[in-house]
Order: sequence, then structure tokens, then C-alpha cells
Amino acid sequence: MSLLSTLLAPPPTRNRAPLPATGRAGRNLPAAVGVAVVLIGAILASLVFNKIVFVGVVVVAVCGALWELAGAFARKGIRLPLAPLWIGTLGVAVCAWRAGAEAALGAYIATAGACVVWCFLDQAEAESGTALEEAGHDVLRTEAHDAVRRSRSVNASASVFAATYLPFLAGFAVLLVAQTHGVGKVLTLIALPVANDTGGWLAGINFGRHPMAPSVSPKKSWEGFAGSLLAAVGAGAVCLWALDGPVWAGALLGATVVVISTLGDLGESLLKRDLGLKDMGTLLPGHGGLMDRLDSILVAAPVVYVFSLLVG
Repeated sequence: MSLLSTLLAPPPTRNRAPLPATGRAGRNLPAAVGVAVVLIGAILASLVFNKIVFVGVVVVAVCGALWELAGAFARKGIRLPLAPLWIGTLGVAVCAWRAGAEAALGAYIATAGACVVWCFLDQAEAESGTALEEAGHDVLRTEAHDAVRRSRSVNASASVFAATYLPFLAGFAVLLVAQTHGVGKVLTLIALPVANDTGGWLAGINFGRHPMAPSVSPKKSWEGFAGSLLAAVGAGAVCLWALDGPVWAGALLGATVVVISTLGDLGESLLKRDLGLKDMGTLLPGHGGLMDRLDSILVAAPVVYVFSLLVG
């Protein structure tokens, strides 16, 4: 398989043994902390150097996460059209940076439409000349005909899901950085999910007794949710105070992000369980893949953006 083929059609993701856990953390804590410091440092450096560099970081991260998602979906025989998804990611980011929310929405709709057309045309071309395609209209419809139609529809639906989950939601982060005090607002977007994850993790490993959704994510507990709420509310209040905004709005924003992020985490856990994966990838030691780190930030981005419009 050539490099280009691997880039555009990654092989099915395989479960790999994680790094040995340290203590009660449930993960390799030194590796997790080290990777987190590097990631946060890279984001801070891009924001300090030039905000356009941050936009580039967003595009690269989303394209990498799409590649991971394509490998995960390949486990079920679902093919994501990475070429239009990558082009669409760039289009959404550029439109959000240069022209605003309406242009970004238009770019997302164009991306989703292009992906659907790509899926149907690509598969139709691959099936041309087969016995199924050559069969006349008088041939009775069989399970093989239905399977072809279903696979086209599944690929198209998965591509719309991917375009919505990654490029569309990431576009809100670009919209934030393009605003006045954009750097501070992006730092708020990062700080809230970090506070949510850290507070929930600390409370969960120390006090977790009552599972929140044992059939979906056995490690999530109501005690962990309370820890997330406490940490994120405090982080939101501090962030809005630093931005000269009302502290109560920061607390409300933090609480909202916790609820949204928890639902997003449970949704991704359902997806990974259906795909038979523990982590979406192994690119980030101690964390999993890019998808495993971006999920909370992605679902929080539209919430922080809406708050930024309401509070100013």
C-alpha cells in the first residue's frame, strides 16, 4: 500500500496495550502530564506568536483527528472521504477567520454536501463493470443490491457526522480567536475542559463510589461529576474575571461546559464501544489519540462562543 493510499484510506485501527499505569491514576501519569505540558505549550506559543498560527494548529489537529476517525470507522467497513473532509476543514477555518460565522456555516454545508456526493460517486465508480452493476432492470432485487445501497448511505452519513463533529465544531474555536480579546477567550475554551477533566479525575479516583453510566463508561462517577463541576465553575469565574466579564457568567459557563462535556464524553464512549476501541488512537502517550483529547474542547467551543456573544 502506497503512502498516499494509507493517508487517504488508513487501515482499521487496532487496540494496543496502553503504557503501564502508575499508582491509582489509571494511566501512566508522567507520560500524560508530559504530553499535556507539550500540547498546552504549543497552543500558548501559537497564540503568543500570531493568532493565524493558532488557526493553522487547529487545521492540523482536526485533519489528524479525521485520519484517526477514518481508521476507527474502517473497523466496521465504513470509508470516510478524507480528501473533501480535509479541504473542507481548511475552508471552514479560513472562512471563520476571514469572514465570520455565516461564511463558516456555508463552508461546512458545502463540505457536507461534497462528502455525500463523493461517497456515492466514488462507490458507484468502484462497482462499475461488476455483475451487480451489469444486471438489467428486470433482475429481481437481492440482498446484494440492498447491501450496496446501504453501504453508500452509511458512508455518506458517516462523512456528514465527521464533518459536523470535527471541522464544524472546531470552526467555533477559530471564531473565538478572531474576536476582540480572542487569545483570552481561547484560553478560556482550553481551561474549562482541562478543569472539567482534572477535577473529575481527582474526585473520581479519590471518592468515586457511584457509577454514572456503568454500561457506557464504567469509570465515570457522580462524585467525579461533582469534582468536575466544582473545578470548572471556579475556572470559569476566574477566566471571566480576567476578561473583565461578570463572575456569575463565568460560573454559569463553567457549569454548562461540564454538562455538555460529560454528554460528549459519554457519546464518544458509546461510539468507541460500538467500534470495539478503547482509544481512538495512540499518538499521544498517556492520553490516547487526538480525538480523545479534542472531544471535550470541540463540544465546549460553541458554548463558549455563544457566551462570548451574550456577555461581550
